Amino acid sequence: MIRRRLQIRETIATILADDEAATEKAREGIIRARQELEHYVATDPFFVSTLEPYPVRTGILTVDRMAEAGVRAGVGPMAAVAGAIAWAGLEAMLKCGAGFGVIDNGGDIALFTDRELTIGIHAGASHLSDSVGFTIGPDPEILGICTSSATVGPSLSFGRADAVTVFARNPALADAWATAICNEVTPENTSVLDLLDPGEVRGVFVVMGEWTCRWGEVPPIVRTKERKDLITGGMW
Repeated sequence: MIRRRLQIRETIATILADDEAATEKAREGIIRARQELEHYVATDPFFVSTLEPYPVRTGILTVDRMAEAGVRAGVGPMAAVAGAIAWAGLEAMLKCGAGFGVIDNGGDIALFTDRELTIGIHAGASHLSDSVGFTIGPDPEILGICTSSATVGPSLSFGRADAVTVFARNPALADAWATAICNEVTPENTSVLDLLDPGEVRGVFVVMGEWTCRWGEVPPIVRTKERKDLITGGMW
């Protein structure tokens, strides 16, 4: 398995693949998605700044995926940016015939896999951070595994959770819902989970200090060894 790190301004991603050709396709897909987004926001800066749903239809795939995910989750389109860009890179890998691909865009992951994988949980000061993970696959379909945190990383959050991980076939939607849930969920109030559509979101796992919460179908949780060198940090 090949592991490559890609940094393009705000995007800091890790690409896993079986060969360099698939890695290059992922890189091309990520760069293309970023360029399309950058060109669009140059003419519509409100797209970047709004924290509210923004139901635009532009004909630009990544932009429209972000906007739609934000509308469904009740957040601004930029809440879906990392998942949408990872999705674009992964689709490029799939189109070139790869049977395995993972793109971790700052903790927002899109993957398809012909083998079993372990995806770790990085959750700030929680005792679970870097000590447990999810067993995924084999799964030939694209899956988004996106995590939002109020205590880790530079992204804006109005919540308290150390980690909210959302599983969905749509990586942009997983990213948007991770942000929306992280903004609201607490041990005293989990009502935001009642808004989820089981047809769109497969599962949610929340970590806040010693407290955890599960919704829907969460993959098996296993013990992991701490590997901080595998953590990918970034914004886009």
